[in-house]
Amino acid sequence: MPDIACLLLSRSKALALCTSMALSVSACIQLPEEFEDDTPQTTNEQNEPEASVSDESRTLNLPVTTFNYANIPLPQHYLQNQYPASMPFQSAAMDNDNTPDNNPISDAGATLGRVLFYDTRLSANGTVSCASCHLQAFAFSDPNRLSRGFAGGLTRRHSIGLSNARFYANGKFFWDERADTLEQQVLMPIQDEVEMGMDLASLVPAVSSQDFYPALFMDAFGDNTINSDRIARALAQFVRSIVSTRSLYDVGRAQVNSPLDDFPNFSRSQNLGKRLFNNPGANLPPCAACHASEAFVGVVPAANNGLDRTSRTDLGIGETTGRRTDEGKFKTPSLRNIALRPPFMHDGRFNTLSEVIQFYSRDIENHPNLHPLLRDNRGRAIHYRFNNDERRALVAFLNTLTDFELITDEKYSDPF
Repeated sequence: MPDIACLLLSRSKALALCTSMALSVSACIQLPEEFEDDTPQTTNEQNEPEASVSDESRTLNLPVTTFNYANIPLPQHYLQNQYPASMPFQSAAMDNDNTPDNNPISDAGATLGRVLFYDTRLSANGTVSCASCHLQAFAFSDPNRLSRGFAGGLTRRHSIGLSNARFYANGKFFWDERADTLEQQVLMPIQDEVEMGMDLASLVPAVSSQDFYPALFMDAFGDNTINSDRIARALAQFVRSIVSTRSLYDVGRAQVNSPLDDFPNFSRSQNLGKRLFNNPGANLPPCAACHASEAFVGVVPAANNGLDRTSRTDLGIGETTGRRTDEGKFKTPSLRNIALRPPFMHDGRFNTLSEVIQFYSRDIENHPNLHPLLRDNRGRAIHYRFNNDERRALVAFLNTLTDFELITDEKYSDPF
């Protein structure tokens, strides 16, 4: 069966697997004293779309025994907050779990969600899927600054990474948090006029017309009824199952009692970067204040980090709430696998992690809604002023959050 499945891989999946293999090899080479990402991993040029693969050439291949999605073991540092009391903004990852009581993850539900996530039939012309803008090889993000939709149009913002989406406490999604739940969010790109161009009245017949779906819905929900609510619930289960726990950071964390201890498997530069992340000194707020827990998720409520002095073309959460005090605020995704997800920020303005660190070091703007922690006692925007060694160390630390097993794990891959 594996040989047959390999023959049926689409061109896009083959490219993704090749990229994953290359990234895995690069992970074995550690250059802690250098900027590992000085060569931009992406550009603002938009790649041309690949030739679309016809539906007839895509055959579903699922394992006889379902993968484990419902009971993925979480490390103790996800289950328990082991930061000291002097860091009151910290919490355990599980304290931020947004899984609703009426939609727990099940193996069958997430399996159905995986199939839907990769199914191009959910787009108006059968050319793109959810995975077209959230590629496994790039930690379920897009290496392009903007993503290309079903008709060739470009999205307004950069594709947000999906790993650890489960651990965002208020459960809101998109950069501007316009979706109150993940169950709402997963249907919105499908209906978006640029992204997938489908309407719900057409979505259900498109799914129902495929002979493999009734059995998958039966396994997931107890009968073979297909509707948009069940499609949303299955997709949400799959996305919440994408949890990153197998990075170099996790290996080191298991060997110490506190996240503030030096990790024995880290280089000197990586440990320095971790210390700076948690305590940059000189009365500066720690990076961990906005990237909390050991899942490194964004804090609630979302904040303005001083990318611009004013907000004009993209008001962020202000567009959702209508409040001027929310203008320029954006959701902060998990830093897990951040090194795989350039370009960075909601608009993809930074091509490398080095550029991001340089921004916080000297270029934070005093936006009217700038987070209070990023202002000094005179109301001015702070600047971290990291030296070259510190910037290298922070980049080295952020690279330890990469989970290379996640981006090659078959249960998250294209089943067609």
